[in-house]
Amino acid sequence: MPDLVLASTSRYRKELLSRLGLAFACEAPGVDEDAVKADAHLSPRQVAEVLAEKKARAVAARRPGAVVIGSDQLAHLDGDVLGKPGTVEGACGQLGRLAGRTHELVTAVCIVHPGGVERVTDIARLRMRPLDAPAIARYVAVDRPLDCAGAYKLECLGIALFEEVACGDHTAITGLPLVWTAGVLARLGFQVP
Repeated sequence: MPDLVLASTSRYRKELLSRLGLAFACEAPGVDEDAVKADAHLSPRQVAEVLAEKKARAVAARRPGAVVIGSDQLAHLDGDVLGKPGTVEGACGQLGRLAGRTHELVTAVCIVHPGGVERVTDIARLRMRPLDAPAIARYVAVDRPLDCAGAYKLECLGIALFEEVACGDHTAITGLPLVWTAGVLARLGFQVP
């Protein structure tokens, strides 16, 4: 079997891929994400798709013959991309914008392998409950979602922020749609139960 490489240093994606029971390496792709995000001609969906592919191809260029998984995720509201907030203030600001509204969480995946390229994009639609500033501050203090697109962690307390979550694969919300990924890896010969 070829080497399996996750083109990411995200602990969330690493934990998800680990669930498939396969041996894999993690490698930082070294892609300039800001340059892609600055392209005003790209929709939020296209930004995620371009970044997922750039990440996979960057690592694949250094690891010939490997199967490389690249992924990118972003939240968007009113055409504005909500990336990782980085600070408590940024997280509270994003959640304040999302409170009481519906937004999309786009997760794009690209798998580069010796036989070609596979791609998928999962779009989740999430409706957040109306929240006041104290509720937002309490949530951010508990979950510390500073490294999460949209400033929430649905796999933790963040689930309590929402009225409705509609998606094709709930693992995509955490950063890697395992239903699709497992299917592709099985077709490529990996022993996925």
